[in-house]
Amino acid sequence: MVALTIGNFDSPDEVRSPNKTRVDVVDLGSAKAARLTAEPGWRWSECIKPVVGTDSCRARHVGVVVSGRMHVVHDDGSEGDLAPGDVYVIEPGHDAWVVGDEAMVGYEFESSTAESFASS
Repeated sequence: MVALTIGNFDSPDEVRSPNKTRVDVVDLGSAKAARLTAEPGWRWSECIKPVVGTDSCRARHVGVVVSGRMHVVHDDGSEGDLAPGDVYVIEPGHDAWVVGDEAMVGYEFESSTAESFASS
């Protein structure tokens, strides 16, 4: 059994790059982590929906914002804003978009989402 696994986002195991999006995935064996970079003008329903084909994002996101801002609206109408330093859980069934002129960068630690977000 391996007791320590180290990866680095500067040399990710996989990169996904839909419109205005970059997802760097690091495979840690029993877990995956992702760095999401969403450029200004990014909106899930415009940039990711065409890739995955669902009406809203079906992924569960667990992570932390390191730069930029994002607004999230759930299918039930609940909504909120994410800013640098915010730790978040976003449940499935939402749209989201970058607020302002700075890219939103977040690190995500939900393995199933890191494995599949922004891929067909």
